[in-house]
Amino acid sequence: MLDHPLYRRDPIAPQSLVLELLLAEGDGAVPVAHLLAAAALFGISENHVRVTLARLTATDMVCSPRRGLYQLGNASKNLAADVAQWRQARQRLRPWSGDFVVVYSPQPLPADKTAQRQHARALHLLGFAPWGVGGSGGLHLRPDNLEPSLSALRQRLLAVGLHPDASVFCSREFSTADQQSLAQLWDGDALNRGYQASEVQLAQWLEHTPTLELGQAARESLVLGGAAIRQLIFDPLLPAPLVDEAARNRFMDAAIAFDTRGRAIWQDFFAAVARSGRAPSSTPALETTP
Repeated sequence: MLDHPLYRRDPIAPQSLVLELLLAEGDGAVPVAHLLAAAALFGISENHVRVTLARLTATDMVCSPRRGLYQLGNASKNLAADVAQWRQARQRLRPWSGDFVVVYSPQPLPADKTAQRQHARALHLLGFAPWGVGGSGGLHLRPDNLEPSLSALRQRLLAVGLHPDASVFCSREFSTADQQSLAQLWDGDALNRGYQASEVQLAQWLEHTPTLELGQAARESLVLGGAAIRQLIFDPLLPAPLVDEAARNRFMDAAIAFDTRGRAIWQDFFAAVARSGRAPSSTPALETTP
């Protein structure tokens, strides 16, 4: 389901690392020297990076606007644009009236495996949960609190891979039994614990950042920041009372502060690479101010 390299998280596989660094650059391009230096922090060889770039280029996941520079390709842009919205997640929410958005998927979906994976990924990405006997039916639901309108949500689903034959509509006035069943589709307690734990972890790391060498800080900021961003990307953005919205907001604030600091650290790291032509193997404690 989460097979797209923009979302996969191996122990920093070359493909994930390259795409994360290009994603952070947005529409800009990253020198290959920077990618190689970043890979060196994780013990990834130059050859492995170059092979990865060649494979990603062949599938249009990345492209090279000119020699020695790489940026996201057309095959990544829709998902990349969606991922980049994590900072503005709260702006996509509106008060919940109690209605649910329903996606009805044709059964079975067409045989194209890629289309099936994209369809499942779109539903998961936007917080839809399967509803039916054993959770295996063609219905997926989420609270109707996301995006300005049902039409906007439908367009976003289609942009990230929902099968065009799927139906998207609102439903209300569920029976008491159905309401109880719907309340069990998401584990709100687990989500709340995740918000609290991640907020604490990010804050603690920021406190001891000044004691770290630049390479170590860059490496750790990418690992921890990437995990926090993925947590937010895949958060279903449920309304109260299904989750603690205040705890989620505190986590979002912590993730934004962490990302801002992490970007500054990586700017310093790449500046050091530009000066020396390679990844700094030993550097003094960080001097970048938050």
